[in-house]
Amino acid sequence: MSGRCEVCGDPIGSGGGPGRTASYCSAACRQRAYRERHRADGVPPARELLTDLGDRLGRVRLAPGSAFHADVEGLTPRFAQLRRLAREAGREPGRGAERGTGGPEAATGPEPEPATGLEPEAAAGTETVTAAAAPEIVTPTAVTKPGDADFAALFEGHRRELRVHCYRLLGSYDEAEDLTQETFLRAWRAEEGLDGVGNPRAWLYRIATRLCLDFLRRQNRRPVPYEPVPGMDSGDGPPPPRMPWLQPFPDDQLPEPAAPRHEPDEQAVAGETLELVFLTAIQRLPPRQRAAVILRDVAGWSARETADLLGTTVASANSAVQRGRSALREALPGRREDWSAPTVAPSPEELALLQRYMEAAARADIDAVVGLVREDAVLTMPPNPFWFTSREALIGFVRSSIDPASPLFAGDWRHLPVRANGQPAVAGYLRRPGTTVFRAQLIDVLRIEDGRIAEITTFEPHLFPAFGLPMTR
Repeated sequence: MSGRCEVCGDPIGSGGGPGRTASYCSAACRQRAYRERHRADGVPPARELLTDLGDRLGRVRLAPGSAFHADVEGLTPRFAQLRRLAREAGREPGRGAERGTGGPEAATGPEPEPATGLEPEAAAGTETVTAAAAPEIVTPTAVTKPGDADFAALFEGHRRELRVHCYRLLGSYDEAEDLTQETFLRAWRAEEGLDGVGNPRAWLYRIATRLCLDFLRRQNRRPVPYEPVPGMDSGDGPPPPRMPWLQPFPDDQLPEPAAPRHEPDEQAVAGETLELVFLTAIQRLPPRQRAAVILRDVAGWSARETADLLGTTVASANSAVQRGRSALREALPGRREDWSAPTVAPSPEELALLQRYMEAAARADIDAVVGLVREDAVLTMPPNPFWFTSREALIGFVRSSIDPASPLFAGDWRHLPVRANGQPAVAGYLRRPGTTVFRAQLIDVLRIEDGRIAEITTFEPHLFPAFGLPMTR
């Protein structure tokens, strides 16, 4: 049996299986139809995304190494999209569709179009991108129109810094990955006029910043102090700020550091810092102040460029930067100059401390752990509600789970050193009693002061793959 392609009208043969007739003459036509259906009804067809993933997995080249790396990198957006669809499917009805829809009340308006320099020029396509639109992303392995390969190469050259920029604004790796993909899609839709873009990097930053600001406007979330947990001794220190959405960022996904472009006397924070204490402090700022400080003092844009990226006047942008800097100086620990240099690798002393920490945990040596931790150490476990603000309270909580004699003994531990947010960190695998497999359990990110652990932030294990780690050992 034969028919005509529903997209281009060319003749096609039978296919698909018993009782089915092929609808498209090629994969390109199938993708084009998929996008058109998606634009029409706004519903993300997860089944087609899975099919596309299956096709791509079958084409992954294991050699040479550069090809293997490129093919796997090309899969990352699809898995991020699938993860997002799964998250939204688990939300209450209708909530997922709200994401990314600016409507008439959108804080940042339609996406910026290609232009000379930073200013919008043509009004080609003003629709606001939704989360459901992400499967339309084009990669060099799925070219569907002239110039796609060049555009994909352009975007890939800026992907890492855009993802870090979104992460600083949002504090969540998953959400930063999602909005980086939406930046790709929105820019790709306007790509026909890319030849007129004088500064593609600024154009992409503007899209990403506006998407993040729209997202933050809808979420309306700010850090709040932890609340007491009934029956739990959290210590006598003040409750730390709680950010249930906070996630770690793998250091091996950071871009190459760029030379600072701002004046030294205007620096309020580090040019490359991603440390959790900085993220917590900057998440307290209103979204536009947060964006202004990050663009000006972290990403290194000039005052004029920052104003253009935010779509405001230079005076308004400078005012937001000054207010944000003032708030950060009060919130960040230590002297201001402590935050004026790029993040550096851990010192040999910090690495030695990290090794002792892993060995003590593997031996269930409580006394050794006590010797590594400051008396005023803080432990938080986002998104969980547990928090501790003293060594005594922290050790009291940990002791029952790592002491083999305790009825609450969790099992045996193995740890691997990793780098997250420019800080020493460990990935912990747990073998529960009666089992034989060590399974991913947590990522501990450590802040070290004066040779001891001052803060431990414990994250859940779902980001192990983002750190290149297996889920079992």
